[in-house]
Formats: sequence, structure tokens, C-alpha cells
Amino acid sequence: MKVLVVGGGGREHAIVKKLKENQSVTELYCLPGNGGIARDAVCVPIGATDLEGILAFATEHKIDYAVVAPDDPLALGAVDLLEAAGIACFGPRKNAAVIEASKVFAKDLMKRYGIPTARYESFDDMEKALAYLRTIPMPTVVKADGLALGKGVLIARTLPEAEEAVRSMMADHRFGKSGERIVIEEFLEGPEISVLSFTDGKTVVPMVSSMDHKRAGEGDIGPNTGGMGTVAPNPYYTPAVAERCMREIFLPTIRAMVAEGRPFKGCLYFGLMLTKDGPKVIEYNCRFGDPETQVVLPLLETDLLTVMQAVTRERLAECELKFSTDAAACVIMASKGYPGTYEKGYPITIPENLEAQVFVAGAKTQNNSLVTSGGRVLGVTALGADLPAALDKAYSAVKRIHFENAYYRRDIGKRALAAKEG
Repeated sequence: MKVLVVGGGGREHAIVKKLKENQSVTELYCLPGNGGIARDAVCVPIGATDLEGILAFATEHKIDYAVVAPDDPLALGAVDLLEAAGIACFGPRKNAAVIEASKVFAKDLMKRYGIPTARYESFDDMEKALAYLRTIPMPTVVKADGLALGKGVLIARTLPEAEEAVRSMMADHRFGKSGERIVIEEFLEGPEISVLSFTDGKTVVPMVSSMDHKRAGEGDIGPNTGGMGTVAPNPYYTPAVAERCMREIFLPTIRAMVAEGRPFKGCLYFGLMLTKDGPKVIEYNCRFGDPETQVVLPLLETDLLTVMQAVTRERLAECELKFSTDAAACVIMASKGYPGTYEKGYPITIPENLEAQVFVAGAKTQNNSLVTSGGRVLGVTALGADLPAALDKAYSAVKRIHFENAYYRRDIGKRALAAKEG
């Protein structure tokens, strides 16, 4: 079976490694992939948003199954294009991917169907947005409507900060067209929970919960990043919380999308906050999270390709998913300076006998060696009988991996451990 994965980061490396376990996969391609993924799949330098190039490759190579992983090609309609050519896919069609591609759509959907989320207003006029800020309490949250590499959310503690956030998006075009419309929403407080789920548009099966660490600095300070590390399971996601989320959020969302004529098939990511009033949706993603995927998929004991095909065929209810009872921890090794400016091209040394998996995010092959080429370079993931054991293995592995100007947070999992002790 010939399988194609679209994308080229740590998330895609985790997906590729898991798909590779299926013995029926005879050829595995990744477009564009990266220097690390090239060790597990054939990488082809076709960009993830080059839909015509992806289609031409998939057609020419008679691909049997395609997994479209990143948000941009999903929002552009990659699945629609491939399916029209007769290629089975994992991932939502364009009209369903809008649940992430437009925050205004997502918020309006939740309002229409009574799905718990923060109070909000949306704007395409900057002066009206600025006037609205003067009527609400601080802090508040300002979000770009469209895709912004996971960085289009600004938390404003004061009115001047909120005004600056609005101007940066709408006047200075900090996020390009994505910030032409914005959402200003109520600031919620509580532990954050990430839940990835498989859904075929009818059935929804949540995966193991996880906790992301978005801030660049230890102690959760500094600028937002794409994620500096994750742990799973999330201690705040108790069976009672899980049951409430299924009843009030997961199933209502899937049913709402069907009612809107936008059935969602693929991986739907629920970004949740456990407030004093119960769980509320912070955001939806139309795909596997990054770096949540790097802790969730290693815990999946059921064959990933089998599950994905069940989603595609709308037969997920017939598929029994099993996850390990172990804990998992992923520490991101980044280039010093990320998410700002950073230098590239440093050789990476990864020992052979690590008690961890290394998912490559920002690296390329140069003179037969792996060198840094991005902000987030590696995701180092380890499993253990409990979270302390998983963290110990992950950090032990990190200390043995080397590249110049490497930076990583030393407190990944600290909040989770405190919650378990509490």
C-alpha cells in the first residue's frame, strides 16, 4: 500500500513513525518532509500548500491513501482535491476545516448550538473594536480570525495592551490577512486541557488528554510559541470532566457541523479550559496538534492506519481504540531565540541508544548530516509507568543530544505534577 503524508514537522514525523508500523505499507512518502523524516519515509520537496504539486505527485505515484496533517492545506481544500481524483484521505474537507481557519465561524457555531465558550464579539472595523475595548473589563483576549501559525492569540492585561493588540492585527497587519477580522473575547481562567479526537462525522473517539506548554520561558513566561513541550495524560482531565466534555462539547460540536452541512472527518482538536463553571472551548483545530501528537500517538496501541481508514469509511464505531496506561512526556529542543530570530545550520548529534523517541521538526540534511533549520528543532518523547518516570527519561535523553544554541524548558510537566500532588 502506498501512503502519502503531507507536512514537514515534528507532528508529521510522529504520524510517519506510527504509520510505518503497519506491515501493509510498502511505500511511505512525506511532502515535503524534513531531514529527520527522511530516515523513515521518502521525502519529496513539494510544499504542503502546493496543492497542484501534491495532486500531480499522488496521481503519478498511484498513492492509495493520503494523510493531510497541517492546517493550511486543509483550509485550502487539499482533501477535496485528492478525493476528487479518487485518492482516499484522512483529514476534513475545506468546508469543515473552517472550524479552525475562521475563529469567527467557530465562535458563532458555539453560540448557535450552545457549546460552552468564552463570551466574545467579532469585528472587521478597527475603530469599533477599539471602542468596544473601552466597555469591557481587563484582561481580555484578542484573536486573529484566520490561521497564524498558532501565534494569532494575544492576551492583553491592560487597556493599552489590548488597543496595541488590535492595532497590530488590523492596522499593522502583523498576521497578514488573518487579522483583517478579529475576535475579542472574555479572559478565562483555569487549567488548560488538549484533547485530540478521531471522528468520522458521526462517532467521536477522544484520544489520551495532554497538557501543552506554550510560553517560551520557564514558569510559563515570555512569548507564545507553537509549544515547548507536552505531557499526557492531563491530570485535570478526570473521568467526570471527560464525561461532561463528551456530553456538552464533543458530541454537540460533531452534530453542529453535520447540521451546518459541514460534516467533520479526521482529527478534531479541542483546546479546553477547566473554569469554575466547568469546561469551555478555547479553540478548535482541524488536525493533530503539535506537539500534542508527539505524546499522544506513542501511547496509541491500535494500528493508526486502521483507525484512519475507519474514519475515512465512516466506520469508526466498529473500531476499538486502545491506549497505553503509561504516561508520556515530550520536551522540545529549540534554537535559542525562538520564537524570535535565531541562527540555523548547526549540526545535530543524536546518540543511538536513547530511552526516548526523537521527532524531528526543524532540521535538514546537509553533507549527509542533520543540521538545524527551524525554531523548534526536535521533540524528545519518552514513556514511563508514571509522569515522573517519563519526564526523567525525556530529560536524560535531551541532555545527551547536542546542537549549538540549543534551548529547552526545564520545567515541562511541573504543573501536571503539582496537580497530581494536589
